[in-house]
Amino acid sequence: MKKINPKLYVGAALLLAIAAFFYFDGAKYLSFDALKAQRESLSAWVEAHFLVAMPLFVVIYIAVTALSLPGALVLTLAGGALFGVLWGTVAVSFASSIGATLAFLGARWLFGESLRLRFADRLQAVEAGVKKDGAFYLLSLRLVPLVPFFVVNLLMGLTSIPARTFYWVSQLGMFPGTLAYVFAGTQLATISSPKGLVSPPLLIAFAILGVLPLAMRWLLNFLSRTRGTP
Repeated sequence: MKKINPKLYVGAALLLAIAAFFYFDGAKYLSFDALKAQRESLSAWVEAHFLVAMPLFVVIYIAVTALSLPGALVLTLAGGALFGVLWGTVAVSFASSIGATLAFLGARWLFGESLRLRFADRLQAVEAGVKKDGAFYLLSLRLVPLVPFFVVNLLMGLTSIPARTFYWVSQLGMFPGTLAYVFAGTQLATISSPKGLVSPPLLIAFAILGVLPLAMRWLLNFLSRTRGTP
């Protein structure tokens, strides 16, 4: 009897989890309005059960990110609203990086062929960027929030970049955005809609941050060539 590839079981389980999320309308529980409505009751529960609430929040965040489900931004705001800037930033930073790496590994080992077909146009540009600038290219993508993070996770899994490099660069690159949105979460009571989180100055600041890694790469290459010139 021919053995079934274990990857098929894992892939089927992941697809079932994603289907269940949408079938039971899980997105409504990870919406901005739901967080606003439940903020006070959730804060009271977290305060009374902090040692349970923190790991539970991290697990939920990892699952949402690993499965590329909608809701990561709302969870980031929730981190600030429920745990404050310090603990919220720590929890979100590690949870988002771990979840992103799991999505990266899933794209690499489970869904590689189908994703190559789905993102063929974008993948070509990403592979060229990784080949040219390596970790600096990934860092620039992480620093610029205009590029959907879940797309970065999946596409990077189809490149040759090592998983260890992907993890630490992602954690470093996502940290400024994490800190900004966790802090915004602490001000949740004064924000009426998600549009209040995104302003032109903030986007411009992130765009500048995104250009810096590539500029540093260019400068290092220039200095290297200059030293080698007699």
